[in-house]
Amino acid sequence: MHSDDGPRTAATGASPLRGRVAVVTGAARGVGEALARHLSEAGMHVALLGREARTLHAAASALPTPSLCVEADVTDQEALEEAARQVAHRLGEASVVVANAGVAAGGPFRRTDGDLWRRVIDVNLVGSANTARAFLPQLARTRGYFLQIASTAAFGAAPMMSAYCASKAGAESFAQALRGEVEPDGVSVGIAYLHWTGTDMITDLDEHPVLRALRSHQPWFARRVHSTDQVADWLTAGVERRARYVYAPPWLRWCQPLRPLFPSLVTRVARREMRRLRTDALGADTGVLGAGGRADWELYRSAARPPGR
Repeated sequence: MHSDDGPRTAATGASPLRGRVAVVTGAARGVGEALARHLSEAGMHVALLGREARTLHAAASALPTPSLCVEADVTDQEALEEAARQVAHRLGEASVVVANAGVAAGGPFRRTDGDLWRRVIDVNLVGSANTARAFLPQLARTRGYFLQIASTAAFGAAPMMSAYCASKAGAESFAQALRGEVEPDGVSVGIAYLHWTGTDMITDLDEHPVLRALRSHQPWFARRVHSTDQVADWLTAGVERRARYVYAPPWLRWCQPLRPLFPSLVTRVARREMRRLRTDALGADTGVLGAGGRADWELYRSAARPPGR
C-alpha cells in the first residue's frame, strides 16, 4: 500500500470524490494508468489492478493519495474476489469501479489463433462481468458507480478486428443489462465510448491496412488521436457526475442517432480496401496489438504451458 501525506492539488479539495475508494482494472498503463492518476488527484484512494506487477507499482508510486496494487487476471474470478477483499480491508469498500482492462488482436479471423481470439473475448467481456461480480456487493453498500469502458468499435464492427469489436459490443450490452438490475440497489452504471486514444495499441493499429483505410476516410476531427490524459480527464468528469454515458471525445454523443448507418459505411470502405490488397498483405500483421496486450498474452501462454516446456 502506498501513501503520501504531502500537499494535495487544489482540484482535490473541490472534488466530490475526495476520500472515497476507486478500483481501476488494466491500470498498469494507458488509459487505466492515467485514470487512476486523475482519480487520485481528485482525492480518491485508488486500487490498481493489472497483470504487470512492476509497471503497476510504478504507476501507484506516483499517486498523491493512498493506493493499493493487486496483480490479478480479470478472467480469474477467484483472483478478483481476493482483490475485492484486499481493497475492502486496506482501503475501504469501493465507491467507484472501472472495468477498463482490455486487449486487442488484429488480422483475418481465419488466420487468428483460436486461443488468442478467445482470450480477447475473455479479457474484454468476461473480465468485465467478473469485475462486476466481485465488486457489486461493495458498490451496493456504498451506493456506488460502475463504469464500463467500451469503444466506438461497438458502433460499427471493423474487419480484421472481429474479437475486439465483438467483445466491446458485448461489454456495452452487458453494462446496459446490468444497469436495469442494480439501479434499484442505488448502484449507477455508466458506459464510456472511447475513440482514437494514444495508447501503444494505436501504434500497432496503424500497421493494419484496412484499419488505416477506415481511419483515413473519417472526417478530420474524427481522425484526431487524443492523449490518455485527455481521455482520463473526460472519464473523471463522468465519474464525478455518475454519468450514464461518457463520450471521449464529447462529440461522439452526436453519433448515437447515426449508429444504424455505421455498419454499412464501414463495410463499404473495408470491402474496397480488401479487394485492393493481396491476401498475404492482409494477414501480415496478424496478432496481439500493443505492449500491454502482448504482456497479457505471454503471461497467459506461460500459465498454460506444461512445466519443463
